[in-house]
Formats: sequence, structure tokens, C-alpha cells
Amino acid sequence: MTPSVSPVATPAVVIYSGGMDSFTVLHRARHEGYALHALSFDYGQRHARELEVAARVCRQLDIEHRIIDIRAIHELIDHSALTDTSRPIPEGDYDGDNLSATVVPNRNMILLSLAIAHAVNIGAKKVFYGAHGGDHILYPDCRPEFVDRMNAVAAVANFEPVDICAPYLHADKRAILGDGLSLGLDYSDTWTCYLGEPLACGQCGSCKERLAAFAAHGIADPLPYREPAHGR
Repeated sequence: MTPSVSPVATPAVVIYSGGMDSFTVLHRARHEGYALHALSFDYGQRHARELEVAARVCRQLDIEHRIIDIRAIHELIDHSALTDTSRPIPEGDYDGDNLSATVVPNRNMILLSLAIAHAVNIGAKKVFYGAHGGDHILYPDCRPEFVDRMNAVAAVANFEPVDICAPYLHADKRAILGDGLSLGLDYSDTWTCYLGEPLACGQCGSCKERLAAFAAHGIADPLPYREPAHGR
């Protein structure tokens, strides 16, 4: 699918959660010929399924990958259903009214700051992350104005400017999946569900958005779901 990366290829950092969006970003950047340095972050999220998937994919692709342990900040960002296991994960459609409980305060600013530092440290000029248009209604740190302002900061925070790249900033999940399918990607190598159970729940907003994207392309999602999975 993708030629081997040249030893002299331009380095780039990718924030890689193991989810569907960052998986596609990782492969898009790889397809464009960058020598990738993938970073995943353990910030005390309620499960590690995505991190396990990310590690496996990077091993298979021989991509340098680090899982960075920043759990020390958990108590600063634990007022979210994604970081507090005592709070229920909301079910239903992917929208702001329903899923506001899943917002993790300042998450992308924290992760991007660390990724920018790593980029400067290794001489990379770009940091990729998976913000996309479907998240604009819910997550402020996935909106174009956030990316613009972070890019302005990344240009002056160090002597070496770094460009923050969000290739799907104006694309929805259907378009992201379409691009990934054009690259021949296998989305069984991703994890999207907010829960970390053996099977995806099919009920949370993240699952429902993913299932809708596959349905829009007229194909089955390769992930196994609990039955019944609404929207399949």
C-alpha cells in the first residue's frame, strides 16, 4: 500500500490515540512520506484499549512509538466521563447536548504542547493530530480557531517553529473513513468505543458516529459489537 519510508525522509510527530481518526491521520502522513514518530498518552483515561491498539499498529508498521505516562495530571482533569469511572458514559447520538460529559478539560492543548516539545527535540517541523469537523460542536480544542491559535503559539514558543497539522479539520467521520478506505486501511486495527470492554458497546455517541460512517459507505464495520448495536 505504502512504500517504505526513506532513511532521509522528513520527520514528523503524530499524536496517535489508537482511535479511528488518528489512525487515518497516521496513515495519511505515512502515505505522504514522513518518517513518523508516534506519541500516545496515558492521562488516566478510563480504559487502555486504544493505547494497546496503537502500540500494535506501530509495531506492525515499524513506526517509532512512545506511550507517555502523564497520569500525574489525572486529578486536574478528572471531571469527565472519560477520566472518572464513577460517572456513566452517556448513550445516544453524537451531539453537544448529549455528550458534554465526555469533554476532558484542555486535553488537546496539553497533548499538543508535549508533542511540539518532542518535535523540537528531534528536529521535526510538523505535528499531526486528528481534530475533525464532526467534533466542532462538542470539543473546543478541535475547532479551527483553536488550531489557528495553537499554530501561532507553536511558531514562537521555541526558536524552531512547528506546524500543527489537522488534515481532517473540516471533514466529518464519513469523509475521514472514505479517505482511509482509499488508502486500503483496515479499521479493525482501531478502537472507538468510550468503554473498554471486550466488545464495542454500539450505544455510546462515539460508536454511533462510527457506525453511521460505515453505513454511509454501505459497508460493515469490522469491529465486533455487543448485540444489538443500534445504528448497524
